[in-house]
Amino acid sequence: MTMHAERALRRLIDGNERYVTENYADIDVGIDRREELAEGGQRPFAAIVSCSDSRVPPEIVFDQGLGDLFVVRTAGEVVDDIALGSVEYAVEHLGVKLIMVLGHGECGAVKAAVEESDEPGHIALIVEAIMPAVEKAKMQHGDLLDNAIKENVDLNICRIKASHLIREAMVTDCVKIVGAVYDMYDGRVEFRC
Repeated sequence: MTMHAERALRRLIDGNERYVTENYADIDVGIDRREELAEGGQRPFAAIVSCSDSRVPPEIVFDQGLGDLFVVRTAGEVVDDIALGSVEYAVEHLGVKLIMVLGHGECGAVKAAVEESDEPGHIALIVEAIMPAVEKAKMQHGDLLDNAIKENVDLNICRIKASHLIREAMVTDCVKIVGAVYDMYDGRVEFRC
């Protein structure tokens, strides 16, 4: 059974509050839960596109357990064709109604784009993918890195919405896409609904 987008969002908000206050839920990650998921398949209640940064694991940041989240992680939470296909899979085959793009403060990938770093190999493609967000952030008041992080979340939401399958699901299946930014210092997630 799938969970309505608003209920899924509330579950993430509540989970982040538990994480911040260190009042964690009693999450079952034991053998019984693993067997249940292995035999019954996965039924995540949300898909999260997140940065690969090891300091920002969505399952922990939102105090969730095995099988709860369908997580797609790339440096700078860049949505490319493969990441987009993964999100489409979560919607089409797993019935996910909530998609979140989760950025975070102090993001190294966004910082490299802000600094226009000359990166080797395929790392340069990550910086290139983030540059439109940086260019937009340059026109704003305030801290360039912070603004670029928020713009990068919005940019990747637009990339997800470019999918015909996702746009159709938003209309016919009430799929919702939200953005959020994780604060590395206090652990709070600022939701950009």
